[in-house]
Amino acid sequence: MQNVSFVLIAVFVGIVCVIAGFFLNRILGGKRSRQAQQGAAEIRELAQREAETIRKEADLQAKDLLIKLRQDFENQIKERRDEITNAEKRIVQREENLDKRVDLLEKKEKDLASRLEVLRDGEAKNKEKEETLTKLVTEEKARLQSIANLSQDEARKVLLARVDEDLKTEKSVRIRQMNEEIKEVSDKKAREIISTAIQRCASDHTAETTISVVPLPSDEMKGRIIGREGRNIRALEQATGVDIIIDDTPEAVTISGFDMVRRETARMALEALIVDGRIHPGRIEEVVEKAKGDLEKKMKEEGEHAAMELGIHGMHPELIKLVGRLRYRTSFGQNGLNHSVEVAKLMGIMAYQLNVDVKAAKRAGLLHDIGKVVSSDVEEGTHAIVGGRLCRKYGEAEDVAYAVESHHGEVEMNTLYGILVSAADAISAARPGARAESMETYIKRLENLEKISNSFKGVEKSYALQAGREIRIMVMPDKVNDDEAVVMARDIRKKIEEEMEYPGHIKVMVVRETRAVEYAK
Repeated sequence: MQNVSFVLIAVFVGIVCVIAGFFLNRILGGKRSRQAQQGAAEIRELAQREAETIRKEADLQAKDLLIKLRQDFENQIKERRDEITNAEKRIVQREENLDKRVDLLEKKEKDLASRLEVLRDGEAKNKEKEETLTKLVTEEKARLQSIANLSQDEARKVLLARVDEDLKTEKSVRIRQMNEEIKEVSDKKAREIISTAIQRCASDHTAETTISVVPLPSDEMKGRIIGREGRNIRALEQATGVDIIIDDTPEAVTISGFDMVRRETARMALEALIVDGRIHPGRIEEVVEKAKGDLEKKMKEEGEHAAMELGIHGMHPELIKLVGRLRYRTSFGQNGLNHSVEVAKLMGIMAYQLNVDVKAAKRAGLLHDIGKVVSSDVEEGTHAIVGGRLCRKYGEAEDVAYAVESHHGEVEMNTLYGILVSAADAISAARPGARAESMETYIKRLENLEKISNSFKGVEKSYALQAGREIRIMVMPDKVNDDEAVVMARDIRKKIEEEMEYPGHIKVMVVRETRAVEYAK
């Protein structure tokens, strides 16, 4: 009985446990379900946020890509527009060039037509003269036939009447010739008076343009410049082609020479040597070469400054260098660059008044004497012809080149610019004291001395020194020996006496120097 009760109790307890476990499982399952739902909601919310973030990033990337594509498109559009603009400019420039060529061709055609008309008129006049001569011959024959039937007195009267008529014509011609001769003599006398006055006024200026003075830190430097047995000063003179004068002037050395480029090179080299302190023949040659390079740069800067002052742009660099070289050249004692700038300014003023291209006029004025700085060995012809050739070579307009080559009348002045250049050149040169005729004559004499010396075979360099009282000739030692150097000096002396006129005496010095150079390694 107890066992049955125990079994029932155990069964009851088991049933209660099962029921409790069931309800407990349901309670725990509901809680887990709620937790799962809450986790799912959180995961869904997180996924939505991530999706929103991804969508926003995609929008930003799309906007950035759109902006970049738009910028690329705009840049391409801009580049295309620039290309089109440049193409349009080139087309416009070509059209302008074609228009200029057409105008030039039309002008030439008109000139040819006018010349043809002149030739036709001349032909017609010649035909008329021929007919007149035929008529006169016929009349003369008729007169001779009538004279043959005249008496002596009648024939005398006829001849006297004809002689009287011929004398009237001859007297009128003679009077006109005498008037022209009187005019020429008076103009010549006036020019002589003016030139004499200019020479008297410009004497100081001439002296200043043939020498340069270099200050020294002390008189002890003079001895170092001279060197042992004068080797330093001789090396400097030979390398630069000038005369170095060391006299009693305290703390100063004088450089003498007619060529301003050589004199400026010597001055720059000497100043550099004084600062450096190392003065010997080898160092002198190095410094002189460097001074030549520095002077070339300085010339270019002078040309650029002149062009900038006049507002001239786009000029070829070689023309700029040639313009700068005018700074170290004189014409009748007048500085070449200052004269060219002055002519350019006068050209600009006159062109403005005449309503023509001011820039082209200034270019022609600045370049009108450019042919003077080119060696005659390189270009043949007068400086005006050479200048026009250089302008064409370096891309200047035809009007500018034609004005340059025609400003001295060697080419017919068919353009207004040529006439303006001639007038402005004369105005600049006619200023009181602007030029000194003696200076130009003096320079020509020195140039002729060097030209005569350089005409001999075997001559390497020649320098006219001491205001033309000495010519120093450097010969090639491998082509001229000592005996031939003596003969050359005599031949040069004879040629100078035959071809030149000069006051006093000229010393002819032929220098033959052999150098042996080795390098210790």
